[in-house]
Amino acid sequence: MRLLTAALLLSLTAQSAMPYQSQALTHPYSIIRRAPMSQLPARKDVPVEHQWKLTDLFADQAAWDKENSELKTKLAQISKFHGKLNSAESIKQCFELEDQISLHAERLYVYANMKHHQDMADPSDQALVDRARKLSVEVNESLSFISPEILTLSDDQLQALVKDSSLSLYRKTLEDMIRQKPHVLSKSEEALLAMAGNVTSAPETIFAMINNADLKFPKVKNDKGEEVEITHGSYIQFLESRNPEVRKNAFTAVYETYRKQKNTLASTLSANIVKNQFYSKARKYPSVLEMSLFGDNINKEVYTNLIDTIHDSLPLLHKYMELRKKLLKVDELHMYDLFTPLVEQFDMDITYEEAKEMVKDSLEPLGENYAKILQDGYDTGWIDIYENQNKRSGAYSWGAFGTHPYVLLNHKDNLNSMFTLAHEMGHAIHSYLSDANNEYRDAQYTIFLAEVASTLNEALLMDYLLKRTTDPKEKLYLLTYYADQFRTTVFRQTMFAEFEKITHEKVEKGESLTAQDFNQIYYDLNVQYHGKGMTVDKDIEMEWARIPHFYNSFYVYKYATGFSAATSFAKQILDEGEPAVERYLGFLKSGGSDYSINILKRAGVDMSSPEPIKQAMSVFASILDQIEELTK
Repeated sequence: MRLLTAALLLSLTAQSAMPYQSQALTHPYSIIRRAPMSQLPARKDVPVEHQWKLTDLFADQAAWDKENSELKTKLAQISKFHGKLNSAESIKQCFELEDQISLHAERLYVYANMKHHQDMADPSDQALVDRARKLSVEVNESLSFISPEILTLSDDQLQALVKDSSLSLYRKTLEDMIRQKPHVLSKSEEALLAMAGNVTSAPETIFAMINNADLKFPKVKNDKGEEVEITHGSYIQFLESRNPEVRKNAFTAVYETYRKQKNTLASTLSANIVKNQFYSKARKYPSVLEMSLFGDNINKEVYTNLIDTIHDSLPLLHKYMELRKKLLKVDELHMYDLFTPLVEQFDMDITYEEAKEMVKDSLEPLGENYAKILQDGYDTGWIDIYENQNKRSGAYSWGAFGTHPYVLLNHKDNLNSMFTLAHEMGHAIHSYLSDANNEYRDAQYTIFLAEVASTLNEALLMDYLLKRTTDPKEKLYLLTYYADQFRTTVFRQTMFAEFEKITHEKVEKGESLTAQDFNQIYYDLNVQYHGKGMTVDKDIEMEWARIPHFYNSFYVYKYATGFSAATSFAKQILDEGEPAVERYLGFLKSGGSDYSINILKRAGVDMSSPEPIKQAMSVFASILDQIEELTK
């Protein structure tokens, strides 16, 4: 069923797992300047041209209710296949009905959540999300008998089904079933696990409501001396300030706010880890990590090789910390100093309209058809642009098969927001091409692949900006920005991945995790990753409490692997031209028609080896050398 993987594809940008900004991962409600943060508009006051067009998915609530009723009718029909899945004909009919049910459920679930994300305080939308969530559990429960029943067939019968021409559309599904056979339970056990979904989704739901609806940050003074309330969307702006007191005060205020909820948030995250352990034990996986990698058919070594390779490359990050200290002209480099631009008196104020055009120009190497799709996305209601009261923080691309993709932004007039636009449109066009070139089952690409398309767009945008500048100060600004992409997307996400690995291993050993345990693990990792040149402020120990990715466990490593694959693709496209573009577009069109490693390998990138990560590190080393040369 596509629904559950689609739900995980709320792909929050790599930057957004930093301060909750562009994932959140935004400008004025005029297209030129943003209103003060204390005066964010209510959703009802957002101009329609700044909103995504959810009516392309459902015209209104009545249309949603109608499709919900249709789904309930189809759900009642699935039971006729109980005990009948022993022939190619019955299995084909069952799969066809399963696809119809899954697509209806996906559409209902995606719409409800996106509508909720427009204004997370709206009680009617909260209720709609609750209905959609319960419906998804009901659907999972109703469909849960299919795999166990098919897998009661003998190995010879299963292999015959794989070779049967009438089931050619479902060959990969059947091959996956055979691969997953050791981890599929009996029909009654699968039904029980499906019913548990309402309970096991609680940690993520509770965290989201605390983080996005209930938790309020205090007011602090901005660069103009004005008392302004911090929001998830504005936090990065405070950390980008050139006034160290503004940065420090915002940093302290945010983590003091989280510290007040530390025990609740620790209990929530711990419950999520225990939930993961429950599923891994129930399905007979050696560990939660291996369970999480199994769906993508990724070996555990891909994950551990990433951590090991980045450990070997930490001297490069330490070198960058020393460069940052030098460029900021500070005696001590603090955690709240990591986001302020390193080039004095060089602001890149980029309106949303300007960002759209520069992103489009930078992606010209991908060809005319890619450019046309991008323009359609700009013009036809794919994008929800600006922050409003109670809007979900961050940025993501999402959608349902058969309807164009959607992109949520919280756009600000800065370079980072332009990169976020490029990033999320990379996701969106990947989905568009995948859906256009595959049947429903094969259209859903894995999350392992998802970050490649988004990060490739960022790499091409950076290349475009560096080539067009003749100003040494602008070049230095861009190089330091690019260096920060490596820091946040490769090093930082790998640190997150290691935090997840450590905490899950402790629970699997029977240990309990308190807020103090989470704090110590997270603090020690920050010391290891940032090196002796960094003053690791005590408050950073609470950062784990605000990272939403930890509720999609063992997800964040894909940012680092995706960035590395994208670095390789970008080099090939810029060096080779058309042949590399064709390979890359073939990758985008492949969807989930094969295993992720195979799709990438056919397109020219072998992620089963550490080489793409090493290649990315060599690019990072080159960037640092260029920064050093410009600052002599």
